[in-house]
Amino acid sequence: MSTIVGTNIEVTNLKYDSDTTSMIISNTGQVTVQGEGTNTTNLQQGLIKVWINFDGTGTPAARDSFNVGSITDNATGSYDIVFTNAMGNANYSTQCSLNNGTTDVSAAHDYGWAIVDRTTADFRWDTENASNSQVDLGLLDALVVGDLA
Repeated sequence: MSTIVGTNIEVTNLKYDSDTTSMIISNTGQVTVQGEGTNTTNLQQGLIKVWINFDGTGTPAARDSFNVGSITDNATGSYDIVFTNAMGNANYSTQCSLNNGTTDVSAAHDYGWAIVDRTTADFRWDTENASNSQVDLGLLDALVVGDLA
């Protein structure tokens, strides 16, 4: 086994054996990797661009996050999640989950959410209880996939 050490290594294809390309790096920096069977995946397209886990009660506070600059508390059960780096357009996909912050799984079914505004810089997330009243919750998770600007 050999080791290559250097500052810059320039390649077009990385292969795991003499005939099979496992990764291609284009001249624009796009990385395509071998997926299942003969399928390939564009690495940048498949990455989560924003994620957050936060407590929405009182003053909203992130427990942990990636590419989130801030949380704005608009009103009871309404939050703006502001990105550090903007998305390329507002047609990204946002997936969310929420809970009242307890370990009572049955209570998790009593809440709903909607993404009511989305821009390249942020999205507004409204949460409601079973009576359709907006409510602050203790455990909120969201992720965003799409193209960064």
